[in-house]
Amino acid sequence: MWFSRKQGSRVPPAGAAEGARPLSGQVTTKSRGDAAESAARAYLGRAGLKFVEANYRTPGRGGGEIDLVMRARDGTLVFVEVRQRADDAHGGAAASISAAKQQRIVLAARHYLMRFASPPPCRFDVVLVNGALDGKADAAIEWMPAAFDAS
Repeated sequence: MWFSRKQGSRVPPAGAAEGARPLSGQVTTKSRGDAAESAARAYLGRAGLKFVEANYRTPGRGGGEIDLVMRARDGTLVFVEVRQRADDAHGGAAASISAAKQQRIVLAARHYLMRFASPPPCRFDVVLVNGALDGKADAAIEWMPAAFDAS
């Protein structure tokens, strides 16, 4: 059977029944990403940043997404990319933030800033979550303020 991403269909994993959904309690990429974003949000909140918005997406195809939008005590708007990796097999979480990914984040941030008559100062942070967030082992959270810029 042919599946179209445009129509919102998904290709089931090999051996899965057509239309099958993950079993309750089954870990998915989405659930791991949501857990990492939640852990990053709590970590940044304890560091004094205020939550503004999560998962801001630009309209249309080929745009970008900002995992977290936070505000620093000095008023700086902080665009946060959260990356999670269970292990360092492919270079860890930091290695997964390519130049193309950075460009998509910058594009989304520029779109987000269009809502302001006078945009506030802003920066791009990265929060790396290395390890599993399954409660069996501690994940290491590393915050990299001003990890990259818009140039």
